[in-house]
Amino acid sequence: MAELTVGRLLTSWQLDVPALLLVLALGGLYGWGVLRVRGGGGSWSPARTAAFAVPGLGALVVATMSGLAVYDHVLFWPAAVQNILLDLVAPLGLALGDPLRLATEALPAGAAARVRRAMTGRLVRLLTFPLVSTALVLATELTVYFTPYFATALRVGWLHELMYLHLLVAGSLFVVPVLTREETLPAWCTHPVRAALVFLDGVIDAVPGIVVMTHGTLIAGAWYLHHHPSWAPDVRQDQQIGGGAMLSIAELVALPFLLAILFQWARAERAQTAALDRRLDEQLAVVPATAPAASVASASASASPAATGPAPAPAPEQVRPWWETEENEVAARIRRQHGEK
Repeated sequence: MAELTVGRLLTSWQLDVPALLLVLALGGLYGWGVLRVRGGGGSWSPARTAAFAVPGLGALVVATMSGLAVYDHVLFWPAAVQNILLDLVAPLGLALGDPLRLATEALPAGAAARVRRAMTGRLVRLLTFPLVSTALVLATELTVYFTPYFATALRVGWLHELMYLHLLVAGSLFVVPVLTREETLPAWCTHPVRAALVFLDGVIDAVPGIVVMTHGTLIAGAWYLHHHPSWAPDVRQDQQIGGGAMLSIAELVALPFLLAILFQWARAERAQTAALDRRLDEQLAVVPATAPAASVASASASASPAATGPAPAPAPEQVRPWWETEENEVAARIRRQHGEK
């Protein structure tokens, strides 16, 4: 093969029919869903559509049909970049498009209910449980590189395509449930917990790159030694470059992933505050004016001279307003407002 240059890396392409069919199917279904939602009078953010198309489907195309795919059989580092695009970058882009929420809004009520039941089923709950899905991503990467899986995939075309799909699905099992607005995770996975899980995942995703970069044994060494071109760097150096690329991309992807979680967290807090303000306004509109009446009665009793007659019987204890006795956010807000007045 011709020497790999930046120009050839950008301009060399090859057709991968299974990958192309997957991209067309995902893109077609997503576009159909957007049209259904908008045709029904709803709205769908163009930013979500762009995220699904560019870093999502775009990463799939680049990983399977660009110069990376052209040279992955003679150099290790393009194959390493391919794999990290498939199990980290593409799932993040697809998740930012929120395809699960789009499906539930575009489909009829019965079909949407079946989608929700499927996403909350026992098997899916197990596979998408945060710690389980993180372990699956790590195990997939280590299995690819430190078993005969990768070396065999280089020789067998259909297994190579299956490896692509395996990496994509493993990455999506963690990323998509964390970013979707559908309730697919346990109730304790609040936004602060999700942010912590994303941070932990970023640390764990660095492990395969470090191991590949520092591993003493060549990965698929027999294959790459046999197909090693004269213009390429040493096979061991090639593997170190691949491990460094994996580490760098994994850490770069962790930042936008964390920012997406923080953005969702801030949006949820704003929505909760707005709902609380509306409830507070409704409660204040119906608050009975019991406190002023009680004060007038108390002042009249204290102004009466003691000599006019026997001391009156003590008045029954006034019923305290609900906002003075209940412990919740609305009551606390009302107490603060009365205190300011």
